[in-house]
Amino acid sequence: MREAPSFASLRRWRVLLGSAGMDEKLGEFLSSFNRAVELAQAHRNETSTQKRLLEVLSSHLDMSAAELPILAQDFPVHRFADLDIAVEKISGQDPQARLIGVGGGQQRHHQSLSDLVQQEYGPVTVGQPDFVNLAVGPDNTREVLALGLRLFAYEGVPLAVLQRGANPQYGRNGTDIAVLAPEREAAARFLATVQEDLRTNSILRGQVVSFAFDPYGQQSAGVTFLPRPSLPADEVILPDGVLGRVGRHVLGIAANREVLREHGQHLKRGVLLYGPPGTGKTHTVRHLLSASEGTTAVLLSGSSLHAVGEAARLARAMAPSMVILEDIDLVAEDRNMGNGPQPLLFEVLDALDGLDADADVVFLMTTNRAEALERALVQRPGRVDLAVEIPLPAARCRKPGAAAGALRAARSLFRGCPAVRRGAVRGRHCVFRAGAGAAGSTGRRGCRRAAR
Repeated sequence: MREAPSFASLRRWRVLLGSAGMDEKLGEFLSSFNRAVELAQAHRNETSTQKRLLEVLSSHLDMSAAELPILAQDFPVHRFADLDIAVEKISGQDPQARLIGVGGGQQRHHQSLSDLVQQEYGPVTVGQPDFVNLAVGPDNTREVLALGLRLFAYEGVPLAVLQRGANPQYGRNGTDIAVLAPEREAAARFLATVQEDLRTNSILRGQVVSFAFDPYGQQSAGVTFLPRPSLPADEVILPDGVLGRVGRHVLGIAANREVLREHGQHLKRGVLLYGPPGTGKTHTVRHLLSASEGTTAVLLSGSSLHAVGEAARLARAMAPSMVILEDIDLVAEDRNMGNGPQPLLFEVLDALDGLDADADVVFLMTTNRAEALERALVQRPGRVDLAVEIPLPAARCRKPGAAAGALRAARSLFRGCPAVRRGAVRGRHCVFRAGAGAAGSTGRRGCRRAAR
């Protein structure tokens, strides 16, 4: 069998043939190849019936789009639906406004407006716009432009606005718009108008949202809309005076915000609910949400606690608002406990300190381990204004009113179940017999078992 030529033998052949001759032939080949590509592209353009995007943009702008500057701006992912509403409203003031898409298959998802007009990857044709359904409430959705161009006149100046939504599949994790205009000042004024609209209008205002991903919920580009709970005060069983004390600090200050502002009093406040598991901390939060209709609420728990900075910015923009941090000890544990660095702790502290004193924002925190919390969080004035213990209920808390509340909860839980009457009654005895030191959730579990 013949041996493969060695590297040294190949070098000798190259010397014999002459490197200059090889380079010359390679250059001729590349030149011919480029010419073939140009001819194929020219033939494709001649036979294609689709309009070229650059020509459409240049015609709308009355000059070559490739020669114009582009002004772009990024927006938070959770404001994507708001952005779409604002741009559609502004562009809709021009009766001649139109919407076009970008052709080119999957490649178009990777290209910016500059790439499209400079034709970095070859000529681009006009295609159909891409849309995506986004939630705008717990039960409502909106068809939002995910990739497309709006062509319209703003203050008499023609604009072309490319709108792109987040698309992690193609490496785009944010949403943005890019503006092409003969006058750069007109593009800047348009972006300022969009910003002003976002400051005053939002689908998030007055809603209860969570940054936690819920695959079965109404998710809108980074937030999940939740129905506002309905929980009257008589269904929250706490020691005398506890619910009223929390309510005055959370709801009472909000009800008197204008008077407090006139007298120079601060509105931003932090409330900490602490106590053993199952005593009613989350139940109390649900009641406060129920009693604060029209207030924007952002719920963070578990892995979503890392978004506390973004939640604080959203709460400031949507005030009056609440930021609810469940199990705050997960990210705000005392640094002296030896569990290593906690970068999220500083985000929490920055969020509490970063808002103006006149911002009507409540930071409502819950924890099962108050003793483990960072001292800089609980002891520094202005971060936690009110700390309330939600203790295990004593025997004196188990009064007829509490039993009636448990019965109502049981009927609601087992509505339609044949055993509900029998189960509710047996559940009532379970509530009474649980005795001092049993969590409120014990009664609920007893109702479930009694109804079996």
